[in-house]
Amino acid sequence: MSPYDHYKPGPATGAHIDKDGEEWTLVLVRELRHSPDKVWLALTDPAQLAEWAPFNASRSMASVGTVSLTTVNAPVEQVSQTEITRAVEPELLEYKWGDGQMRWELEAKGQGTRLTLWHGIARPYIAMGAAGWHICLDVLDRHIAGQPLGRIVGMGVMQFEGWQRLKAEYEQQFGVKTPNWSNAKPE
Repeated sequence: MSPYDHYKPGPATGAHIDKDGEEWTLVLVRELRHSPDKVWLALTDPAQLAEWAPFNASRSMASVGTVSLTTVNAPVEQVSQTEITRAVEPELLEYKWGDGQMRWELEAKGQGTRLTLWHGIARPYIAMGAAGWHICLDVLDRHIAGQPLGRIVGMGVMQFEGWQRLKAEYEQQFGVKTPNWSNAKPE
């Protein structure tokens, strides 16, 4: 029995690509049933990030400055010294993670939040990123609701049937094919 049998992600929706020549940015929009204050805390507090995000943060991400982001469940642990360039509580968070610019925008919608993520990802890997963030945002939503799934990230998620299906759906939507990652599968 897989540890992910309790969770089946929905269809690949709410994502598109902003293209500027060879520069592609993944844009994911998610309607969450939680207030912007609760979503902001989940995006910035290291203890909450540890419940859903693909990285751990060395400090709160709620203010401008340097933070170390460490990948979770990667073949080789990667630590990025990241500069948070904008942090406007509870509306906007911007930083660079690895080679990709990240922008989280929170907009109040009734009792909930419209969360929009922009993530600069190299074109060949953009469907992988979309599938990964899709699952992370599902886990985020359930974490805030007090119905935690547990973190589903890194190399382990690549074996998850739901991730494989999402990746294929996003590849079709975006018109890209992800390079073969068979040599990167965990044992």
